[in-house]
Amino acid sequence: SNAYWAETVEDALAWLRPLRDLGVADLSLSDDAFHHGASADTPARRAHEAARRLGIPVASISVPAPEDGPGVRYRGRAADLLTEGRPGEPWQSLRACPDEDLRNPERVHVDAYGGVQLCQGLLLGNLWETPLATLLADYQPDAHPICGPLLRDGPAGLVEEHDLEHRPEYASACHLCHRMRARLLDRFPAALGPRQVYGPAGARSHP
Repeated sequence: SNAYWAETVEDALAWLRPLRDLGVADLSLSDDAFHHGASADTPARRAHEAARRLGIPVASISVPAPEDGPGVRYRGRAADLLTEGRPGEPWQSLRACPDEDLRNPERVHVDAYGGVQLCQGLLLGNLWETPLATLLADYQPDAHPICGPLLRDGPAGLVEEHDLEHRPEYASACHLCHRMRARLLDRFPAALGPRQVYGPAGARSHP
């Protein structure tokens, strides 16, 4: 969604025209300092202009700096780079997922490797190996090695059920969940991935 391919508005028109012809109903573009720095001429803005010209419904996604407002989800690079100095909560208190309905998901994301993600880096399965309809029909959330603990006792349940090393405090439930899932990558490769979703934490074992 960072529109890296929009080196010019003309390039963006070429990339987006086939999507327009397919009837794409929504295009979201990441346009903030975390994606593009302080530049006023960003790929996302070029792509936004191209989408407007083509009549594709388009919106911008802008992530505030943590000090600018609540609701930041500390996932991927954010878990490694934006949590320093943030207020923390005791890990034992983080007993629910505030963002996703893992028991009855209303939407999923499909990554470039065929992974069907219930949440960023949390896999239902792989549609290159199993048809999506079958994955959805066979989904048993309580038996899933990650969703089960999360449904029973939130991110703190991941710590307890999998006996994971942890810090005393985390910036949010998402921060704790993401960090603990990064520690479980090797143990549950079919349920977690791809590794790059977890940023630097995906290659390390620290809590």
